[in-house]
Amino acid sequence: MPTIALVDDDRNILTSLRMVLEAEGYKTQTYNDGASALDGLSENPPDLAILDIKMPRMDGMELLRRLRQRTELPVIFLTTMTRSMSTTERSTATSSACARSSKP
Repeated sequence: MPTIALVDDDRNILTSLRMVLEAEGYKTQTYNDGASALDGLSENPPDLAILDIKMPRMDGMELLRRLRQRTELPVIFLTTMTRSMSTTERSTATSSACARSSKP
């Protein structure tokens, strides 16, 4: 069964996504920030990663940049894309990731 890594500092989002994905038969790996995710994704590469952009220690943009140095892992950004995001953040979020989806 495919494995999906979930990276978000919001425990409620992680729990909700994990429950839905596992109910559909996927294995999940969860991480609270980009730094712990980078280590975990290197040790146990998933089939797909779903990342938040705004997180402590290492945000999703930096995590994606570092992942792209090592792998072409498919990435989906799950975020609240807001007007406060810089042009660079918006550009990276729409071009470097495979997809982008808004949080509920």
